[in-house]
Amino acid sequence: MVTENTFTTTDPASCPRYCFSRYYALRRRTCEVSVGNVGIGAGHPVRLQSMTTSDTLDVAATVRQCINLAEVGCEIIRITAPNKAAAAALREISRDFRSAGFGQPLVADIHFTPDAALEAVEHVEKVRINPGNFADKKRFSVHDYTDAEYDVELERIHKAATPLILRAKALGRALRIGTNHGSLSDRIMNRYGDSPLGMVESALEFIRICESHGFRSIVLSMKASNPKVMVQAYRLAVARMNEEGMSYPLHLGVTEAGEGEDARIKSAIGIGALLQDGLGDTIRVSLTEDPWYEIPVAADLAARAARLWALHAPVASEGGTIADDHDSLNPFEHTRREGASLLLTPSCAAGGVHPPRVIVPATQALSAETVAAIAGELRATHATQREIRAEGLLVRVPSPDAFSLLPQLGVALRDEAKAVFAEIGDFLPGALAKGFRWAASSRLIITVDWDGQDIASVESWANFCARHKTALALAAPVHAVGKLAALRGLPPDALALTLRASGDDDATQPHALGHYRALAKAACALASKPPLWIRNTATNTIQARTGGLPPETSTQQAPVASYDPAADFPSRLIESSMLSGTLFCDGLGDLISIEDVPSQAKALTLAYDILQGARMRISKTEYVACPSCGRTLFDIQATTQKIKSRTGHLKGVTIAVMGCIVNGPGEMADADFGYVGGAPGKINLYVRRECVKFGISQNEAVDRLVDLIKEHGKWVEPDASPAGSVAQP
Repeated sequence: MVTENTFTTTDPASCPRYCFSRYYALRRRTCEVSVGNVGIGAGHPVRLQSMTTSDTLDVAATVRQCINLAEVGCEIIRITAPNKAAAAALREISRDFRSAGFGQPLVADIHFTPDAALEAVEHVEKVRINPGNFADKKRFSVHDYTDAEYDVELERIHKAATPLILRAKALGRALRIGTNHGSLSDRIMNRYGDSPLGMVESALEFIRICESHGFRSIVLSMKASNPKVMVQAYRLAVARMNEEGMSYPLHLGVTEAGEGEDARIKSAIGIGALLQDGLGDTIRVSLTEDPWYEIPVAADLAARAARLWALHAPVASEGGTIADDHDSLNPFEHTRREGASLLLTPSCAAGGVHPPRVIVPATQALSAETVAAIAGELRATHATQREIRAEGLLVRVPSPDAFSLLPQLGVALRDEAKAVFAEIGDFLPGALAKGFRWAASSRLIITVDWDGQDIASVESWANFCARHKTALALAAPVHAVGKLAALRGLPPDALALTLRASGDDDATQPHALGHYRALAKAACALASKPPLWIRNTATNTIQARTGGLPPETSTQQAPVASYDPAADFPSRLIESSMLSGTLFCDGLGDLISIEDVPSQAKALTLAYDILQGARMRISKTEYVACPSCGRTLFDIQATTQKIKSRTGHLKGVTIAVMGCIVNGPGEMADADFGYVGGAPGKINLYVRRECVKFGISQNEAVDRLVDLIKEHGKWVEPDASPAGSVAQP
């Protein structure tokens, strides 16, 4: 098995490029691929896709779903073709859809069946094939291939794929080479492992076959249910294509994301991370919901990317690169940034090896009238969110008089928060009342917004914190971080860094992600490498910083008018997931706060959900659920809800709910237990990758799943689940 490659290096400066810049959102240039009347890549807007969930042989139902998708703005519609009969039905589906007056191109989704692909290419504008199962079988067998044996297998695949490629070329069709983390072939697994590298190599093999026939109407995808794996795979794919002179467009998606807010968070993390780096030409948000609910989420993500790309385009030099913009991280593997820890209590710290900590903002500024209310609000939040706890309270301190109330607040909290982050207004320690003393069990962390012009003001706060055994969280401009090396008197466990709460360091770069990356790079020069606090605020939003939609953006991508982060929680969810989730995928971020949301409860829940979506901290049951398609062998939406109602109290357990065996067995590698459709009305149950129960009646399958969880010691009764517990990574 290959365990090392040129993209795994201890020297980030030697990493190949996968994007124009890590600090500016500059769109990657690709070749154009035409899918019917829709262009992908080049200068086209990001195209929105979805997939029908009806039985493909039910032509009328499938046409109705295609029409529903077209009417809500879906630009490319995918339909499963699990066999040759379903592929043949695409002729009638396409005819009836066109007769209804719709021109959106149709895509056939193919797994396991090359003969179905050859039939489908006659009737639709694009065919998706999965390199992991188009010509390979998956038995999870172990075999150490010699180079000669491997070459023989490649030649076999070349022969199997050639008829489809030649026919697609003759008909002017496009192909999507769609690799899935859950369905890599045994051949790839044995040589490269179940890894982003394996995903990329699997796709490149097929691209080379296509190019050997002069066929280049190719779109590439690298999907996984784990956003970190997905992001690494796409980055690696682009870097490898750059090395080989390829510029194919990318189809982005987090597969098996599930439903509800959790699925939207995972999708915003994975898709958003890539879009902010300029990668992505068409996207599909996979929800275990009716497919038309996917389009508004995809449109939202595409609109944010279009804003950033349009704003940053003038920044690029003629060659399209930014000089000296390598940062301190290897983008092709996930490694937490090393650094000092910030003590919140003797038993709780942020930074270093510790999981990211959650800070909840108070909804009121500190005053004599609000001390009790702020403490009571936090206690009420904990009472309704028993499974998760705020580890810090962020409170605004608008005046010196209010500052003197901090000890009173610390006592009133009664250990409800491990630390109080006091955001100080525009005044210095010299203006404070004498005799200040912090005696509460939670730690006080002074949060100062510094403009970078005068180091003396920071030194005065550092001296104050040293005298009173408190800590300092400095909201600093990126360009001035180097000045902090002059600070003296603060112990290593008493400093954290974040960005300034308002204002841009560079008017050409209103880009919070780029700023945080730059802040982390600049902080490497500091001896203590203080932890990084990710603040999700109204001034960090793409909408607030970029204004209206650029003229060239297609109208269906326009977001809801009059964006208001304090009232529009769904928008805040997407925005915070894009910013924080991307940074967590980079290995950055030691504290997180979600600000400008309607309530502390929502701020707390969203922060923990983002941490879980980024696989940084598990606080509840994790579900991997496919979005359903014509292959699905049971009502996946109803079944997922039933499984959630029975297992939703299990902390740190991952359960996969898969409609069929296409990706099911492979995704078991990322789940503790799996519920997979094996045949109509029959369910197979898995423990990791191993199928342990076959052909269970669907009527009793959920009960048998619960029994299986109990057999493996992962079950607790709902009323026995300890309040306030949070599973650690």
